[in-house]
Amino acid sequence: MKRDLLENLRAGDPLTTREQIRLVAQLSIPSIMAQLSHIVMQYIDASMVGRLGAAQSASIGLMASSMWLFNGVCNAAVTGFTVQAAQRIGAGEEKNARSIMMQAFVYAVGFAMLIAAAGASISGILPGWLGGDRTIIADASAYFLVYALSLPFVQLNNLAGGMLQASGNMRIPSILHVLMCFLDVVFNALLIFPETVLFGVHIPGAGLGVVGAALGTALAQAVTALLMLFFLLARSPMLHLRRGERLTFDRRYLFRGLRIALPIGAERVIMSGAQVMATRIVAPLGTVAIAANSFGVTAESLCYMPGYGIAAAAATLIGQSIGADRKDLTKRLGVLTTALGIAVMTVSGALMFVFAPVMIGIMSPDPAVVELGARVLRIEAFAEPMFAASIVCSGVFRGAGDTLVPSIFNFVSMWGVRLPMAALLAPRLGLVGVWIAMAADLTVGGILFLLRLRGKRWMEASKA
Repeated sequence: MKRDLLENLRAGDPLTTREQIRLVAQLSIPSIMAQLSHIVMQYIDASMVGRLGAAQSASIGLMASSMWLFNGVCNAAVTGFTVQAAQRIGAGEEKNARSIMMQAFVYAVGFAMLIAAAGASISGILPGWLGGDRTIIADASAYFLVYALSLPFVQLNNLAGGMLQASGNMRIPSILHVLMCFLDVVFNALLIFPETVLFGVHIPGAGLGVVGAALGTALAQAVTALLMLFFLLARSPMLHLRRGERLTFDRRYLFRGLRIALPIGAERVIMSGAQVMATRIVAPLGTVAIAANSFGVTAESLCYMPGYGIAAAAATLIGQSIGADRKDLTKRLGVLTTALGIAVMTVSGALMFVFAPVMIGIMSPDPAVVELGARVLRIEAFAEPMFAASIVCSGVFRGAGDTLVPSIFNFVSMWGVRLPMAALLAPRLGLVGVWIAMAADLTVGGILFLLRLRGKRWMEASKA
């Protein structure tokens, strides 16, 4: 039977340039679909809540940066183990990969439970600290509380999907994330509004408003997490649990996982802390600016999430090629995936520029919000190619276990460029000034990542 291209890579077989491009595409396309599904869910929440009014939309937008912070540190814990699993699979050490997977469930999910408790404990005071208007604080607090309590399921979803991707299975996570979008629509419709129409049938709803949006997303995440676990633990050819197999808890996996995860976690804390500061810069600009900023971030996500999908594929490819000691392919695959990311996001950035009013209009009927949101999106469109470079290069470096220097790059561009510029320009140009600063930050960051990709030191990180 003919082996697939990823098996050829692990076996040390030569791959032509065309085969390398096919391999990148085969892993990237399902991963892009999975990443896009996350943004579609945000669109669903934003458009449904947007029908309730600008204040309700602003209550969710106010909490976005804090949610990124919590998501970021949880994802860092997952990454510390999925990178190792990909490298062990590349080396043909599938039992060790399963040991790493089980260790990840203990540590990463336990960590998520601690983070969930921390988030729940501060949910009452966080909106006020972020500078939210008192008219939106109650909804913002309730939304964040539900989100925080759902974090263990979010982590299970991330971990199971990440392990499947580490094994080269991008299809199942993609399908399940599309299913999650469908479930989000159904649950939101039933929970947000007093009455909804599904498939032509009038169905009474819970009428929970903003809280209903949070609950709908949490339930969709929980169902998807359980399905993802089934496909990982029962159906994955490489990672499913074997009867009678004894898996070892090796502290080396934990320590190496920490070495990979800590720079990522520190970066996410620093970056999300900067985003929280950016939220404080935006909050005094008023409800329309908060809503336009939130919708703008969600709309832009449709453009950059394909980059994150390609980055996930890059992490798998680089991890397995390093594990298989394929020095002949590692650098080339890194360049190919980065070029693909830049090409895709250049096109998506151009589409965002053209269709910016439509993208914001889907989420809000407020003309002032649509006008301001479209203006800032068109500014950001010019930064998408370099944003793609930083996103995909991060995936390349992550697959090699190189996480410290990329974290430093992101810190420099965010705190050295975006925040000072935003603080300087916001009083003069309003939200437009904040997004000019964001575009400058992304451009500087992309240049730094491309310069590192040109060298070879990132490929030596796995030896440390």
